[in-house]
Amino acid sequence: MDQHSLAARQFGTRADAYLGSAVHAQGDDLARLACVARDLGATAALDLGCGAGHASYALAAGGADVVAYDLSRDMLDLVEQQARERGLPRVHVRQGSVERLPFADASFDLVASRFSAHHWPDVESGLREARRVLRPQGTLVMIDAVAPESPLHDTVLQTVELLRDPSHVRDHRVSEWIALLQRAGFAAPEVTSWTLTMEFASWVARMRTSPLRADAIRDVFAQAAHEVREHFRVGPDGSFDLTVAWMQSGDAAQR
Repeated sequence: MDQHSLAARQFGTRADAYLGSAVHAQGDDLARLACVARDLGATAALDLGCGAGHASYALAAGGADVVAYDLSRDMLDLVEQQARERGLPRVHVRQGSVERLPFADASFDLVASRFSAHHWPDVESGLREARRVLRPQGTLVMIDAVAPESPLHDTVLQTVELLRDPSHVRDHRVSEWIALLQRAGFAAPEVTSWTLTMEFASWVARMRTSPLRADAIRDVFAQAAHEVREHFRVGPDGSFDLTVAWMQSGDAAQR
């Protein structure tokens, strides 16, 4: 099974869990996305790796016609249902991978992605495609978990993420994101970050992580160096803090 099939399988079976997940369904960043769409006067927006569609609903609330794009047909069926129930006729769905977008050049005013890119096998190709379909003066917003700059802390985070979810690829560091965006033709992004607490029981339940793997995650944290446990604020039950970043940019050639 290739990476795309693995990711589609993992998330297709968990669509309802992600719809109701507090981590995904809530957050000031959703209101901020709506404001960005409204302030830009965006008429067409693309949500890359839309999952259960929370970013798509926010962009539509900001006045944009939105394409919710994802590998998983189950996720897209859920988004279609939710868009109807929420009275959001401007949300439309399309299935595919981010590395080869089925859209013409300069199709969107705003391209966004929220909690998806850490599953992309080729982030740079996805970003190049995002730049291709973005109109001149358009805006890109990437929202994702980010790794610490410390190699020690980074390694521990990737280990527990992969144990929890075999479709995980990488939580990139902010410095890596800046380099990736610039290589794809974007300007250096404006970055803001915040911390979310991953409550262990719900975090592993969302992906149906096996008890064996859940115990392995707890053991990784238990055996980690003191400074690692301090950095992630690891609790007695395995809950920990994760940094999330908002990275907003545009075409470097237009700056």
